[in-house]
Amino acid sequence: MKKAVKGLSIALAGMLLLAGCGSNDAAKDSNQSGAEKGKEYKVGITQFAPHPSLDAATEGFKKALKDKGIKVSFDEQNAQADQNNTQTIANNFVGDKVDLIFANATPSAIAALNATKDIPIVFTSVTDPVGAGLVEAFDKPGKNITGTTDNHPDATKKTIHFITDEVKAKNVGVIYNAGEQNSVVQVKDVKKLVEEKGAKLVEVSVGNTSEVKQAAESLVGRVDAIYVPTDNTVVTALDAVIAVAKSKKIPLFVGELDSMKKGAVAASGFDYFDIGYQSGEMAADILTGKKKPSEIPVELPKSLKLVINKKAAEEQGLAIKEEWKSLGEFYEGK
Repeated sequence: MKKAVKGLSIALAGMLLLAGCGSNDAAKDSNQSGAEKGKEYKVGITQFAPHPSLDAATEGFKKALKDKGIKVSFDEQNAQADQNNTQTIANNFVGDKVDLIFANATPSAIAALNATKDIPIVFTSVTDPVGAGLVEAFDKPGKNITGTTDNHPDATKKTIHFITDEVKAKNVGVIYNAGEQNSVVQVKDVKKLVEEKGAKLVEVSVGNTSEVKQAAESLVGRVDAIYVPTDNTVVTALDAVIAVAKSKKIPLFVGELDSMKKGAVAASGFDYFDIGYQSGEMAADILTGKKKPSEIPVELPKSLKLVINKKAAEEQGLAIKEEWKSLGEFYEGK
């Protein structure tokens, strides 16, 4: 009888020990889960230049992380359109061991990838991620990088066709920085589209923002319209181009909606806030371990529209046609 009781006691003790281990493991798992939920991630934001589109993309990125309930501390840096600054910023982020780098615009994304092949990078406002050497392909981005492009395949086409078909421009001027790879790609596409319509493209390149006004003035008397792509250098100094367009009555067209609102006649595009938001959703999945950058394809903008700025058109000598409503929508200003 004593042996039986003793055996039962040992068995019960073993069961209690196992139960205790199970409870400890469960508590440990629960604590890990709670810690993960409450973890604060450090994200470095490197933005190439201060202008409305890139600003909006950064805001969209931060909003997406907030909406996902992820706690983040941001180290936000702006290169002020200086490519040398982009590498310094990226190297500092690597030294600080941030959890993720958000690279806003092509030069910033290139610098980030040059700085690290380990820290996850999510980019936006990049026109040609494959041509820039950022990703191998849209569906197979690479080890530690992915993001969103601001080059919707139909955006430039819609704007250029509006310039040649509706404005009847025979000579179209384009101002861009040949040092920005994203701009070179766009100008190549613009040239093809313009020439397909029997028009001529007049190219003027700048090296920095101080040259933009002179570049715009050099087109006076040579072109019927001016087009500015999503070039960081020129968009940063867009006021100078707008001033020339107004004073010389040359319709100005741009590659994105924020610049259109600032004083250009029309643009076919999307809200940069939205592509920033898309990138933020990617970052959320990466930070929480749901996906690796290599598992997230590069995304296109999800919406596209042609918008015509009535006030800018009038100021630049272009008569508005009501039938243009069928091609897009009118912007009346704020």
